[in-house]
Amino acid sequence: MFAVRRGDIKKRADVVYAADLDLIQSRYANPLYDLVPLGTLTKVVQYGTSKRASSEPVGVAVLRIPNLQVEGWDLNDLKYLVLTTEELSTYRLEKGDILFNRTNGSRELVGKCEVFNFDGDWVFASYLIRLRIDTATALPEFVTAFLNSFWGRRQVEHVSRQILMSNINAQEIRALRIPLPELTRQRDLIATLNACRVQHQAMLVEADSLLSGLDEFVLVALGLKVSVPDIRNVYGVLLREARTRLDPDYNSPRFRALRQRIDAGPYQVRSIGSLFSPILSGFAAGRDEQTADPTLGIPHIRPLNISNTAELHFDGTKMVPRSSVSPESLLRLGEVLFNNTNSTAWVGKTVVFDSDRECACSNHITRLSLVDKRHDPYFFAALFNALRGLGLFGLLATNFNNQAGVNVETLKALRVPIPDPSVQHEIAAEVSRRRNKARQLHGEAVVIWENAKRRFEEALLGPVFSPQAGGNAVSRTGRRQ
Repeated sequence: MFAVRRGDIKKRADVVYAADLDLIQSRYANPLYDLVPLGTLTKVVQYGTSKRASSEPVGVAVLRIPNLQVEGWDLNDLKYLVLTTEELSTYRLEKGDILFNRTNGSRELVGKCEVFNFDGDWVFASYLIRLRIDTATALPEFVTAFLNSFWGRRQVEHVSRQILMSNINAQEIRALRIPLPELTRQRDLIATLNACRVQHQAMLVEADSLLSGLDEFVLVALGLKVSVPDIRNVYGVLLREARTRLDPDYNSPRFRALRQRIDAGPYQVRSIGSLFSPILSGFAAGRDEQTADPTLGIPHIRPLNISNTAELHFDGTKMVPRSSVSPESLLRLGEVLFNNTNSTAWVGKTVVFDSDRECACSNHITRLSLVDKRHDPYFFAALFNALRGLGLFGLLATNFNNQAGVNVETLKALRVPIPDPSVQHEIAAEVSRRRNKARQLHGEAVVIWENAKRRFEEALLGPVFSPQAGGNAVSRTGRRQ
């Protein structure tokens, strides 16, 4: 049986704990293998070092919460520690160790775990817990796969405590239950799961490749590919050439080369101001000017609503009262939405507004309406995104308080290549085809991986049955399949 008893509710007051108890006990009621406490499978359960790490690559790399992703490792932001021989011996990771996230601001992220398998000396930080599995009884990869599964995660979420952060301690980790088949069966289950993982990751790589190649496709189609960037930090310009702007980025050799390449390209060049009218920004709306009531509010599009792959989404959208939005402030279909304020790398993210939802936008978004409707707004969105990828908007922007900004007048003056509308449509259509293919691959990859994890769980806990469903299998949420 599942380890938590109904009487334990008295020890905990949070609603999630009580609400989940019956559901979790029901799911674990008839496992296909014995449920054993995780603590009986571990040789070591240990907290990491609390020494302050540094970005300077001196000493030993230390794995932290940001490095531990929901699916695998992210080593892009490593920090380092200088340790004594004794400290290194205490916290040095061995291949096969499981690192377990014991603390996070979000309950759904507490308990994410992964097997360590890197060469060299590594240690781990205090918000992680090291589990060293007795490999005579269980495979670290098997234990991790179950803990990361839907119902494994529900155990962790169930016992984690929410104060300012969600936490789970070593004792509670030891009490987590693992269905334990023999080692041969564990290996077979992991081999099947890994085969699906490889397929899932290959499809994601293909999808990412399609998206990451969009900018180059657009630039090559327009004859704007700049193969060798000029990254000189010291350069001189004539005073008469710097009267428009005195900032170094605007006068850099790279930016000058980009502008010259645009002017010398195979297509006519026109200013944004001659192509779009009106060009205007949205309005600011602070917390006191927002509403959480979807019946009274409309989405207020902000930079976060434009993904880093330049797609419009409504996740985490803030809303403003419909009554406070003038008709002129409502977004119109076909408008090009340009992110005018962001970090230097992301200023210039652009989408076309094509949602059937009534929306407004923030002052960090510039709205552009094409004067000549024969032009294709999706072409211009693709062009702006490609120019952002080249770094043009980062160089064009002015910077203040660690944010880059391109104001309306600066944007109006920008000159861009304008092919015939038929060529615009061809470029936009190919960009759309690649985006749709990437979206399809991503969706299929998610289905493959979710089904693989579901089959893995059911091979251990059995299928989910509901008496109310007449004995039919039901989904993880309790809905009939």
